[in-house]
Amino acid sequence: MSWLFSDPLSPGVRAPDFSLPDDQGHVVTLSKLHGQRVVLVFYPGDNTPGCTKQLCEFRDNWTKVKEAGVEVFGVNPQSAVKHERFRTKFNFPFPLLVDSGQKVAALYNANGLIVKRTVYGIDRDGVIRFSRRGKPTPSEVIAGW
Repeated sequence: MSWLFSDPLSPGVRAPDFSLPDDQGHVVTLSKLHGQRVVLVFYPGDNTPGCTKQLCEFRDNWTKVKEAGVEVFGVNPQSAVKHERFRTKFNFPFPLLVDSGQKVAALYNANGLIVKRTVYGIDRDGVIRFSRRGKPTPSEVIAGW
């Protein structure tokens, strides 16, 4: 039952490395982003009201996010085709990663019957500095790390 009741990984721990394809077919590897600040937004589904609102908040605050030197990635198990349609429809300026079988979600304690809405902020050294379930604002996510 840990998939149902697990907490997100705690700030201060090293972020698990992964490689996933994005909606354009490019492979994103966390360890290759060393030296950059990274936000991972695990979300249940493309084109659902809560997920759309959450990702649109990052889009709408894109200038502030980029000024903070942050790379953002949405993550869920839906196909690259669905991700590409969703990203195009809402003009997201960041990639959506295809996590088939919720393998990366499991590494980040975000897996379940559906992906648990969970946001992580990872610093330039690959250490988690922010982790929270739900829908924190982009300002909350990037503040102070």
